[in-house]
Amino acid sequence: MTAEPLLNALDDEQRVAVTAPRGPVCVLAGAGTGKTRTITRRIAHLVRAGHVAPGQVLAVTFTARAAGELRTRLRVLGANGVQARTFHAAALRQLRYFWPRVVGDRQWQLVEGKLRIVGQAAARAKAGTDHDSLRDLAGEIEWAKASLISPEEYPAAVARLRRDVPGPAEQVAAVYAGYEALKNRAEVLDFDDLLLHTAAALEEHPAVAQEFHDRYRCFVVDEYQDVTPLQQRVLDAWLGDRDDLTVVGDANQTIYTFAGASPRYLLDFPRRFPEAVVVRLQRDYRSTPQVVAAANTLISGARGRVAGTRLQLVGQLPPGPDPDFTEHDDEPAEAAAVAVKIKRMIADGTPASEIAVLFRINAQSEVYEQALTDFGVPYQVRGGERFFARPEVRRAVGVLRTAGPGPADEGLVDVVRARLAPVGLTEEPPPGANARAQWESLLAIVGLAEELVAVEPAADLRRFVAELETRADASHPPTVQGVTLASLHAAKGLEWDVVFLVGLVDGTLPIQHAEGDEEAIEEERRLLYVGLTRARRVLSLSWALSRTPGRGRHRRRSRFLYGLIPDHHPASRIPAGRTGGTKPKCRICGSPLIGAEAMKLRRCADCPSDVDIELLDRLKDWRSTEAKQQQVPAYVVFTDATLTAIAEQRPTDPASLVGIPGIGARKLDRYGPAVLALVADGSESAN
Repeated sequence: MTAEPLLNALDDEQRVAVTAPRGPVCVLAGAGTGKTRTITRRIAHLVRAGHVAPGQVLAVTFTARAAGELRTRLRVLGANGVQARTFHAAALRQLRYFWPRVVGDRQWQLVEGKLRIVGQAAARAKAGTDHDSLRDLAGEIEWAKASLISPEEYPAAVARLRRDVPGPAEQVAAVYAGYEALKNRAEVLDFDDLLLHTAAALEEHPAVAQEFHDRYRCFVVDEYQDVTPLQQRVLDAWLGDRDDLTVVGDANQTIYTFAGASPRYLLDFPRRFPEAVVVRLQRDYRSTPQVVAAANTLISGARGRVAGTRLQLVGQLPPGPDPDFTEHDDEPAEAAAVAVKIKRMIADGTPASEIAVLFRINAQSEVYEQALTDFGVPYQVRGGERFFARPEVRRAVGVLRTAGPGPADEGLVDVVRARLAPVGLTEEPPPGANARAQWESLLAIVGLAEELVAVEPAADLRRFVAELETRADASHPPTVQGVTLASLHAAKGLEWDVVFLVGLVDGTLPIQHAEGDEEAIEEERRLLYVGLTRARRVLSLSWALSRTPGRGRHRRRSRFLYGLIPDHHPASRIPAGRTGGTKPKCRICGSPLIGAEAMKLRRCADCPSDVDIELLDRLKDWRSTEAKQQQVPAYVVFTDATLTAIAEQRPTDPASLVGIPGIGARKLDRYGPAVLALVADGSESAN
């Protein structure tokens, strides 16, 4: 591809990123701003200009699907030979190559699942050995290794970070140490070892490092806000003393800090490389202006260092419908209403594969699976059985592998259809949910053939089978016709025409265990931001005031929805908390309240405060004592804003106290009596 077509259809900012000279480049790319288009064209531009050979480029991302998309796009752009892999896949390939020189002839095997070894270590440490406990311990070991924290350092590290750990820190450290010892004795590796050993091979063996540095000259890292300290260590080893590095990311989409990810490498990039070209992509080509406006409103309330880098998205698409907000009495009613809307949309022509239902935790999936089943709507749970592991897909690939090439005058797509007809690919979908799901899988294989022909018109059946095997190895499945059910974390990197964000109540989003931790609350806000920006055209947000029918309507819609719901929308007149009432207004001037602090104080930021200074001082003294007794920072008990709200509003009973945002059921039970007693003492003194 020549330079001119390569730069066509790029906006001004994308063009700057694509044509930047070799060296450090930082692309701050908001959701839907064309980051994949930008980085693939940057790679192709560098190759075409002769700055680097395709085989000297290593592009890394975080999912096999994203890596597969990079390879496909680069192939279309004529940049064949560029290595596009996940961090772990790249490290595995390198480690296998260098292993004989750095370890020995016998290669250690890779352990796909670590629970058996973790279970042995847990038993020796007298820790829990049930399935859930082992999963928690395995996750904690993965976090520690990704964070470059050794078993010896673990207790002090989790105390410093105030991390919620799955048991006594010393016991978890013992399980961690035992796991490492058992694994090394068996001469096996886990996935984190791939990165650790790769970094060590390059750091400790100059000849190995020299060969690698001669092989790869240019590096591109996608989703750079999600790198862990361990991944950054590997990247530093890959780079050596060079700076030919392009990173792409958005700190306001950092949602994996619980697994060790840190946005600080992205935030500090211009400081590490002062000469770096920094480009901000803010033109959103994915979503309607209405969806973009909702996302901007949500993230505008963010606080902290990450919030300082926020990108103000500018919608580029034609207008669409306003986001919809709906409250329900209970979760089954909410799920049924969503299923009815989806069924109507599909009947009106929206493909099922272009609809997603997103939720905060996987446990919320069940009620939606049942509702969609009841209404006859096909669906798939993201994170369920892998596409290429399905029996009908394995059977179909086997048929295609052993079939003859077909008549010379038939195209690849027709050949594939003909070969799959005997194993279930009929002209019309069959009755029955299971049979229809298998039919959809076969139809998806035909769709892959159509994709290949679009890129390689002369591709034959043998080439197509090779492509299927490559995709199977890379876990890069096609789209299947069915509504997607997924957690917000699993939805990262995906997009749909229609997105339903469900279960938006305090205690679920933000999740209950984030309460009292401002950094954790901000990550919950970013998680909802990711959900909003998955929608291209239609966005529906809903919540239920009770988990089950017939129970009290005690839930409160998510605090993140304040400011999102327009004043004219019917949902703006729905009771907002346990104590009822209308959409919050300033208790002084009567204007609608905007922002978390205003909601908490129940007054506009510029309206005069009527705080009881003596009560506020007593509350702060009490908080200090509580924090010292618990050995936690003072804000974990209550933030300054919450204490100010109490001193202004002077609640006299539990109902009015819990009406203050930031005070949930757990804090009400723990601190409510003491706080109300302090308020009462102040009232008596005033009298």
